[in-house]
This record gives sequence, structure tokens and C-alpha cells, in this order.
Amino acid sequence: MEKAYLLRVSGRVQGVGFRFQTHMQARRLGIMGWVKNMPDGSVEVFCEGESTRLDTFLKWVKKGPQGTRVDLLKKREVPSKGCMTFTIEY
Repeated sequence: MEKAYLLRVSGRVQGVGFRFQTHMQARRLGIMGWVKNMPDGSVEVFCEGESTRLDTFLKWVKKGPQGTRVDLLKKREVPSKGCMTFTIEY
């Protein structure tokens, strides 16, 4: 079953490779969407894909890559956008 989420990740998530590693993890799992830095220091992630793959991706995002610290993860289910890849937005 396909699902889509809009995530807001707060903590030490900018300037530490969070977007790049999120991109790599999403591509490895076949997740579509995008990741981008926000002006308030958080990172926003739109992710869509098969439910069990998304569960794995969300567990990874909650922990983050080495060198990051995720203090808060807000998750909201949203309609799918039919993305064809996962990109880093600037």
C-alpha cells in the first residue's frame, strides 16, 4: 500500500550531511520525494512509497546519520504527488 508523509526534522540536522544521507537512504529503499533545509534550522522531507519501505525509512530518519541529533520528528500523512525520484531541494 502506497503512503506519503510530510516530515519536519528538528535538532542538529543542518550542516552535518543530513540531506545527503537522507537522499542516499531514500534511493536505497526506493522512496520517492525530496528533502530540503528550512530557514528555521529544521529539515523538511516529503516521502512517498510502499508502506513497509516507508516504515524503514522513518525509523532511519528518527535516528539520522552519524553526526546528527534528531530532537523532534513531526509526521503528517499527505496525498501522494507521484514523484518519480528522490531529490535534494535547494
